[in-house]
Amino acid sequence: MADTSSSQSPLAGVGVTALLVAAARAIETSRPDALARDAYAEHFVRAAPAGAGWPVRLDQVPARVEDPLWGRLARFFGLRTRAFDDFLLRRATEGCRQVVLLGAGLDTRAHRLPWPRGCRVFEIDQPEVLLFKEAVLQKRGAVARAERITVATDLRRQWADALTAAGFDPACPTAWLAEGLLPYLPPAAEEELVRTVHAHSAPGSALAYEIKQGVDPVAARDYPIYAAARERIGLDLLAMFDGRPRPDSLGDLRGRGWSAEVCTPFDLTRRYGRGLEPEPRDAVAANRWIFSVLPDSGRPGTRAAR
Repeated sequence: MADTSSSQSPLAGVGVTALLVAAARAIETSRPDALARDAYAEHFVRAAPAGAGWPVRLDQVPARVEDPLWGRLARFFGLRTRAFDDFLLRRATEGCRQVVLLGAGLDTRAHRLPWPRGCRVFEIDQPEVLLFKEAVLQKRGAVARAERITVATDLRRQWADALTAAGFDPACPTAWLAEGLLPYLPPAAEEELVRTVHAHSAPGSALAYEIKQGVDPVAARDYPIYAAARERIGLDLLAMFDGRPRPDSLGDLRGRGWSAEVCTPFDLTRRYGRGLEPEPRDAVAANRWIFSVLPDSGRPGTRAAR
């Protein structure tokens, strides 16, 4: 059994954001009106020194929902989790028996969602994140509800060969997810990721991902969420985002034959009847969630766009 108190912890860089999201999922799980539940999330936080003293239940947050970090940002992550959970499950029931989580982080979708029989869930992330995750899951006796396959690689580099070597079949419809990933990537890496996903997507495949639209790092620095993360847990989220102009990945996908729906967090709040309402100096207002599908007419290899 790996020791989560030594070489795998504390997690660094993007790994700490995965821990932040795990704490948010734990807090969301404790809500009576939870949008998503993850019974393992609090155990990731407690296993990592970086998470010492972080709350894992809403009753541990003095200001409750008014707290910008553990209230509002945690609710945002709960809403995002639910939206992407629903998308993946819908696509799986409609025939995508392969699910690829690009930058899987510390989420436990393979364990907590009711996958149809025969589903395979591939989790791609950096080796240290997956090692830490596996150690905690083993300690808790976690049992996956689908065939779970981890792929330790860096998404900023060539990763498709490692995915294929792990058993991925590009001839089968696939549900892809890039949750909270693209804003951290260099623009060229985002472009390459979209091209790679398209080239490995059979007809009927789907891709959900998140972008941040029109963020000014200077103007946003004192937004309550960013300031709270920086001052209270030492995490400068704005500094971690790649500030260079972003590629038009949505336009690229549409040009390759994908259809797409674009949603704000507030759109999903209305859909679920709970979540987040807009606020002044609102860090989450820039987020967009894209849900895209490659129809049968978009078969890879038949268009010059590929």
